Amino acid sequence: MKHQPPPPPLPLSQPPLMGGGTAAGGVANAISSLNGISNVNNNNNSNNGIEAAKCRPPIYPKPKTPSFDKDRDYIGFATLPEQVHRKSVKRGFEFTLMVVGESGLGKSTLINSLFLGDLYKNRQMPNVEERIEKTTKVEKKTMDIEERGVRLRLTVVDTPGFGDAINCEDSWRVCTQYIDEQFRQYFTDESGLNRRNIQDNRVHCCLYFVPPWGHSLRQMDLDLIRRLHRKVNIVLVIGKADCLNKQEVRKLKERILQDLEDNHIQLYQFPECDSDEDDDFKQQDRELKASIPFAVVGSNTILEVAGKKVRGRQYPWGVVNVEDPEHSDFIKLRTFLISTHMQDLKDTTQDVHYENFRAQCISQISQHALRERGKLKRDSISSTNGFDAAISETDRLLLQKDEEIRRMQDMLTQMQEKLKQTHMMEMKKNDSVIDV
Repeated sequence: MKHQPPPPPLPLSQPPLMGGGTAAGGVANAISSLNGISNVNNNNNSNNGIEAAKCRPPIYPKPKTPSFDKDRDYIGFATLPEQVHRKSVKRGFEFTLMVVGESGLGKSTLINSLFLGDLYKNRQMPNVEERIEKTTKVEKKTMDIEERGVRLRLTVVDTPGFGDAINCEDSWRVCTQYIDEQFRQYFTDESGLNRRNIQDNRVHCCLYFVPPWGHSLRQMDLDLIRRLHRKVNIVLVIGKADCLNKQEVRKLKERILQDLEDNHIQLYQFPECDSDEDDDFKQQDRELKASIPFAVVGSNTILEVAGKKVRGRQYPWGVVNVEDPEHSDFIKLRTFLISTHMQDLKDTTQDVHYENFRAQCISQISQHALRERGKLKRDSISSTNGFDAAISETDRLLLQKDEEIRRMQDMLTQMQEKLKQTHMMEMKKNDSVIDV
């Protein structure tokens, strides 16, 4: 009996149909033969698969390449913005807004419209007798706002009584004192031992309301803005601008900007857009810059116009839509104050206004220390003179000699420093050393 060679290995692409099986059964038999596993249900096909597996080497699956091999040049610091974002969102944000302007310009209504809240529920308006001797005071209200998981602690500093009294010469004093007090408190906390939980109550932005019934800025307005423009970011707002038409609004804005230029007053400066910003953002930034001062209208009433609910004011001749750019700059002010420039307002407060205040404080502390040191030195000299009157002549001579030796040592030290400068000074100092 002749020895028959083993059958050739089965190809993977065309498995044979054995025992009248279907195509699916042939594929299953081929796969089982490659893995060397017998199929109990198909005895005939399994025998052929075993014979084929004995005559070929085992096939092992190709190991998968780890994912880090593909990103071999990836270090990982690109996730730093995400880490900062998570930490910032977890900590929350703080923003302090000061609102200054006389009563009746819609300050409270505008704040409620901006942040969709009601900060002035139980507010009472003073009568005429109270306004005669009314003084400017500071009221601070705080509210916590959360939007899409981001928490904001908003502090609104209002100044009721500003411009309401007959004599308004010192109305600016309360505002400047409050801003300086917050800077001083932050400087004290920053210089202390525990700097972990410092609460930032510094004023990041000041909305100054200008009445629409004037031709330009009044003297009271210029006095306040002149004293505040180096301490806080000032943004001018024309209140109740719905009583002016477009041409009157444009002329009033031009006169206000001209008055600011004539008095060398600098408002908040918009940062320049980066070159990699998209065109839409650049266009939006140009529109915001062109809108200063913002002519706004505030309203807490929801009206239905043409089947749509809008925030506006109802008049006999129609409805003023607060959120319509053709009627008001409310949307532009909200975009600037909240969406695009809130962080820049905080950065400008920290890097410019607070640093100026901090430098002044350090200079004053240094001058005070020098004065105290000079006073202590004079007191020590006077006490030494009083002590000299009570001692003997010999001791007096000894003290004088010690003082002369000390002066000589100081002179030698000074002369050695001057000898390093020029050769001519070296000769003069040598002569003086010989005389001594």
